Amino acid sequence: MSKTKKSFFERLTGTIKLDENSENEEVALTETKKEDWLDEEDKDGELTVDIHQTADKIILKTMVAGVRPEDLDISITRDMVTIRGKREEERNIREEDFFYRELYWGSFSRTVTLPQEVEVDTAEAIEKHGLLILKLTKVDKGRQTKVRVKSTT
Repeated sequence: MSKTKKSFFERLTGTIKLDENSENEEVALTETKKEDWLDEEDKDGELTVDIHQTADKIILKTMVAGVRPEDLDISITRDMVTIRGKREEERNIREEDFFYRELYWGSFSRTVTLPQEVEVDTAEAIEKHGLLILKLTKVDKGRQTKVRVKSTT
């Protein structure tokens, strides 16, 4: 790599001239960066979530429009929630017939660390008009119970 000062164009675009005599290497490096970026398309999309609390529950909401409830995989631990799924795209539209393509199609997932522990067995998942709502009951750490001691003799 050359130790000369980067040109304005090099600083602006992030390209690096590897050899002073070769102008094509800037393009090659830019193309390599572009290919790396394209490889990221194979990764899962990430869901956006809203999380709030009530006195006894943590409520998680996320949009899963276009996904059938049976195609959702929701895993819950005491302190974490993972939601996975896949949106299937209609394949009968030709590429050249599109004006805009902004919707996300393909697999997605999201893992969220919860702000407080929850009771896994009481979790409730509801899907209504594309909105997934998870209702998670908080663990009541202040709750006490009395235990009777039994004699076995």
